[in-house]
Amino acid sequence: MENRMTVIFDAVTDNEAFARNTVAAFCVSLDPTVDQINDIKTAVSEAVTNCIVHAYPSNSADNKIQITTTVTEDSVHIVVSDTGIGIADVNSAMQPFYTSKPEQERSGMGFTVMESFMDTLTVENNVPTGTVVSMSKAIRGADWKKKKL
Repeated sequence: MENRMTVIFDAVTDNEAFARNTVAAFCVSLDPTVDQINDIKTAVSEAVTNCIVHAYPSNSADNKIQITTTVTEDSVHIVVSDTGIGIADVNSAMQPFYTSKPEQERSGMGFTVMESFMDTLTVENNVPTGTVVSMSKAIRGADWKKKKL
């Protein structure tokens, strides 16, 4: 069985916590561990922050972020997308410590963090019409363990 939700919200810093908590709450049906939920929340936070900081150079009410979360029997798949300026060089952007905003003292670890906390990570660059970050994580909570015993 598959369950899916999509949320669209303004690309503003105040909505980052909303995004990570909404996705985490949606994953509860999988009976994840606290560590698994924290991994998901951290990855979503990084993806949303990247959209807010990098996708939209001008603040506009039209700047939106979309998250589609799909829960299957034992995994979660999360797609975070924007319609911003895209990423000029995805390969460079995915390298640890790379930042396109050094003047803002950004760490350049966003994609590295997402990759380390999730099982899969892909980045689709659509210059100049946005970026799509897809990530997945297997969740094997207490119910799954009982079924396997």
